[in-house]
Amino acid sequence: SDYEEETQNIPQPEIAEEKDQDEEDEEKDENEMDTDDVQMGEGLDGMQLIKVDENPSMEVVLHEDKSYYPSAEEVYGKDVENLVQEEDTQPLSEPIIAPIRAKKFQIQEKNLPQTNYSKTQRYTDIHILERQRGLSIKSHANFSDEVTAALRVADGVVIVVDAVEGVMSQTERLIRHACREKLAITLVISKFDRLIVELKLPPTDAYFKLKHTIEEVNSILCEYNEDNRVSPEKGNVAFSSAEMRWCFTLDTFAQMYSDMYGGIDVDKFVQRLWGDIYYNPDTRKFSRKPKSSKSQRGFVHFILEPLYKLYAQIIGEDEDTLKHTLASLGIYLKASEYKLDVKPLLRLVCQKFFGIATGFTDMCIKKIPSPIENAKNKIEHTYTGPMDSPIAESMKECDPNGPLMIQIVKLYNSENYTGFDVFGRIMSGRVSVGQRVRILGEKYSLDDEEDMTIKEIKDVWIYESRYKIKVDSVIAGNWVLLGGIDQSIMKTATITNIASSSEDEEIIAVEPVNPTELPKMLEGLRKINKSYPITTTKVEESGEHIILGTGELFLDCALHDLRKLYSEIDIKVADPVVKFCETVVETSSIKCYAETPNKKNKLTMIAEPLEKDVADDIENLKINIKWPAKKLSDHFVNNYDWDVLASRNIWAFGPDDNGPNVLINDTLPSETDKKLLYSVKDSIVQGFQWGAREGPLCDEAIRNVKFRLLDTTLAQEPLYRGGGQIIPTARRVSYSAFLMATPRLMEPVYFVEIQSPADCVSSVYTVLARRRGHVVEDIPKPGSPLYTVKAYLPAIDSPGQAFCQQIFDHWQMVPGDPLDKSIVLRPLEPSPESHLARDFMVKTRRRKGLSEDVAIEKFFDDPMISSILNDLS
Repeated sequence: SDYEEETQNIPQPEIAEEKDQDEEDEEKDENEMDTDDVQMGEGLDGMQLIKVDENPSMEVVLHEDKSYYPSAEEVYGKDVENLVQEEDTQPLSEPIIAPIRAKKFQIQEKNLPQTNYSKTQRYTDIHILERQRGLSIKSHANFSDEVTAALRVADGVVIVVDAVEGVMSQTERLIRHACREKLAITLVISKFDRLIVELKLPPTDAYFKLKHTIEEVNSILCEYNEDNRVSPEKGNVAFSSAEMRWCFTLDTFAQMYSDMYGGIDVDKFVQRLWGDIYYNPDTRKFSRKPKSSKSQRGFVHFILEPLYKLYAQIIGEDEDTLKHTLASLGIYLKASEYKLDVKPLLRLVCQKFFGIATGFTDMCIKKIPSPIENAKNKIEHTYTGPMDSPIAESMKECDPNGPLMIQIVKLYNSENYTGFDVFGRIMSGRVSVGQRVRILGEKYSLDDEEDMTIKEIKDVWIYESRYKIKVDSVIAGNWVLLGGIDQSIMKTATITNIASSSEDEEIIAVEPVNPTELPKMLEGLRKINKSYPITTTKVEESGEHIILGTGELFLDCALHDLRKLYSEIDIKVADPVVKFCETVVETSSIKCYAETPNKKNKLTMIAEPLEKDVADDIENLKINIKWPAKKLSDHFVNNYDWDVLASRNIWAFGPDDNGPNVLINDTLPSETDKKLLYSVKDSIVQGFQWGAREGPLCDEAIRNVKFRLLDTTLAQEPLYRGGGQIIPTARRVSYSAFLMATPRLMEPVYFVEIQSPADCVSSVYTVLARRRGHVVEDIPKPGSPLYTVKAYLPAIDSPGQAFCQQIFDHWQMVPGDPLDKSIVLRPLEPSPESHLARDFMVKTRRRKGLSEDVAIEKFFDDPMISSILNDLS
């Protein structure tokens, strides 16, 4: 037929004789490759497309034993590994079928274009989460504890500010923190090229934008010291573009002009490259005022305009013009380099134009003091011992031959995640391998040496981020990494504890999916507690294990390390909650008293609100309870208008020496035996601080409350007024006075800063209002199309599908009465605003394993309850 004739005329491929073209090329390039003599047609006998049994068996086969399809081993062979996955985990950058690394592929790859990876290498981001998220988590607001640890061992700070976004709230917070630590400050304005490429600002406008950013930093620095100003002509400001890999200061740019033209005094030229100093190209002279329309500021004429022209020539893709421009600068590229994409070409030209970026290093060397120069300032600021002691004198001189003193601020994971290496700064002396040292823990004091151990140092390293260099010894003034002594260190090992600049407000409960793996999770929680300086892990009365952190990102990173690094088990996580505080809004309606269990002592007390500025100053360490009584009294009288009698009888702050509650002895000498009273003062203070640490509403800390001790009845025999009798009684009377002063709950509030385009500001208002937030400032960002929205947002309403830059700011009262039993809480329904206090209190008590309501009989004596009922009737 016609069809058969057509098919017969089709040329058949010569399978048996044709060689692969790749093999021919391979034979041509390399003679050592063997020739494949096996003909493909020789093995076709006995092979079938579908294999069929000749005689079907009559054997009975069970259903579960039947095989309808060939196995993977039968299809692909025994030498092929078969994987079955429920989800695709293979990166998009890898092919589904990867090539075999044979010689013929290596030959062909020589002619392929250079491989470009989708992600840039982040060398100093040693944690996997830092590389995955694309940011250094230590600069995030949630990780301010890492900043605190770093500043304690540093001599200077480099503040990096985005050229477009300017000074953000977190940047301002870091600057203030560095000023309080009395460190030298330098400034780097990064992403400089965003002004050229993204905003497309003219050179003069770009100058004003940069000047405004520098003034934003100086306005903060001048609050602490006028001498801290940063300015480009002082050499402590650098400009950079990390993506294009260049950085310069005025000194380095002036040096470039000097090398190119010669005969230029670099120091004098630098002073004319910033500020209102104009250059006239016609007369080639500088002046304080513009002499003609062609006069421009030195920074604009000598730096910005050449930089703008360079970027414009490269982005314009005119090869001839670019060659001419680069030739005038002494830059010559290969023909293949001109064919690069814009970004690689721009990076290449900038690297050749600026050369090695020594400007940043020069700035740090010149403007940040060495450890020896800064040793005296560092010790006077951080050391709390006597300054005239031999140890202090040795640390002030950074003496390598003095007694060994190291401040440990951070623990880093060992390579196998089974232990920790400790990182710190040697203040004096020399540390060596095998040396036995005495480790002073956070709770060590000269009066109580319990928190002290003696250990032998097994390893000494110089820490270099991704790797560490093993050495025999390190002398004073250096950072050092030590191994073998982490078992006796919880977070820091110094003679003074490091106070963090933020609080851990968010709480998350965890438990293992498999209950038998609880010991592994507990060991992981202990390592989390060591690895993160500010985190706290503890067990509630209900038995649940909780982690306290500063925010969602912080807790997310802690849970990642708990699952992947420290326990390697599956963890169940509860919804995040926040810490609350308890306070009062009125003075106690009656005098509250409590008797000791032996009925031989009685304490009378009332509670009232404490002024907010007093509580804030105590927490900010502006007031010290250890001051002499006269100094403490004068401070309260002069600054807070307290009466002299009350200010001279301040006994304690609570729940610790920096707590926002005050205990005042308001007893009358005519009614109280002062000698007996002062014999139990320590016990009363301990009971007060115990009560302030765990309030009666939901076991949360008390704040902004002033407790007045009005009267005491004490037994004459010391046996009957011991600590076992007085301490729990002082706690109970504090609770009763608190409950009679209209108690309320307080919740943490975040300060939120959001940058968005102008057309999105209304949406930001809507989202914040839906979560009980309110905007306090809404201003445009100078020199950019962005708006900056600053707002306050309750921490308990902050979790969601995304999180913004937020940081703890203050505590505010929760609406409603937490003791109002008439409020009905309906499950799975949001409570109205007036019921929130009751809602938060009940749910917090349930979570902690407490009863839903406060038990009055637990905090009031029977005679006290009877007197209250009589007053009400």
